[in-house]
Amino acid sequence: MKYYFSINLSTEEFMPYYQGKIHNVVVTTHQGLKVQFPAMHLRKFLLNGGVKGNFCLETKNNKFLSLTKG
Repeated sequence: MKYYFSINLSTEEFMPYYQGKIHNVVVTTHQGLKVQFPAMHLRKFLLNGGVKGNFCLETKNNKFLSLTKG
């Protein structure tokens, strides 16, 4: 299953996730569903301005498969 959502977190807002103080991210998809996944998967998208953009989370049987930006 694919879930599409947007994130707009500043570097400061994302730091607790990056540091492992907060383990999961909960997002609301463009379809209105709430989805939770491990925050560590967002680390590779952290830039100087934070984590921003449109993402696609892919799962199978409620297990994480991939997270892509675009």
